[in-house]
Amino acid sequence: MSHRQRGPAPPDGLPFDDRRTSAAIGTMATAFVMGGAAAWLALQASRTARVQPAGPADGAPLMRAPLQVVAPVDLRRYVGIWHEQARLPNRFQKACTGPVTAEYTLQPDGTVQVVNRCARADGNFDQATGTARVVPVAGQPGAGRLQVRFAPAWLGWLPMVWGDYWILKLDRNYEVSLVGTPDREYLWVLSRAPRLDDAVLQAELDYASSLGFDTDKVVLTGR
Repeated sequence: MSHRQRGPAPPDGLPFDDRRTSAAIGTMATAFVMGGAAAWLALQASRTARVQPAGPADGAPLMRAPLQVVAPVDLRRYVGIWHEQARLPNRFQKACTGPVTAEYTLQPDGTVQVVNRCARADGNFDQATGTARVVPVAGQPGAGRLQVRFAPAWLGWLPMVWGDYWILKLDRNYEVSLVGTPDREYLWVLSRAPRLDDAVLQAELDYASSLGFDTDKVVLTGR
C-alpha cells in the first residue's frame, strides 16, 4: 500500500485548497500591478504639472509679444535735437533733474553721433558723447533698430558696450518719438518741442503701456 507524503498542515487546521490559493495569489498580483500602474500615472501627472508653463488661470502673466520697430526710418530726417519728455528711471540718468536733450548728427560712414546733455540739481550739466549704428532687420529695410555706445571707440568690438535703441513709434512729421529697449526696461518719450502737450504725452505713454512697459514708474522730465 502506497503512502502519499503530506506537507505541513495549513494554519488553523484549514484544509489546503489549490483553487482558493491560486485565486488569492491572482488577486494579490492584480492588485500589485494595478497599484503600480496608478502610482506611475500619478508620478507622470505630477511631473507634467511641474513642467507646464503657468497660464492665466493661476494668475501668471501672459507671454508678451516681441516689440516691433518703425520701418522705414529716414535717419536724415530723424537727426537733430530732441527734448526728453519722460523716461523710465535708469542709473545713467540718475543725476538728471532738469531738462534733457539728445542731439543726433549723421556721419559720413552712416553712423550717428549722439550727444546727450542734462541739467543737474546743482545747476551744472552732464554731457555724454557716443555713437549709434543701425542694426539690419531682415525684410524691413530702414527699420528703426539701432544700438548706441558711449564707451571709447577701441572697445566697440565688445557686444556689452552697445545698448539697444528701438524706435517704437514715430509721427509722420518726425516731431514725436517713442524709444525703448526690447526687454522693456528702458523707455523715453522725445519731442522736437521743449515741452510736449500733456494730451500728446499721455497718448505716447498709453501706447507704451499697451506694449508692456511699466508706465506707472515713468519720470516726467522738466514738469
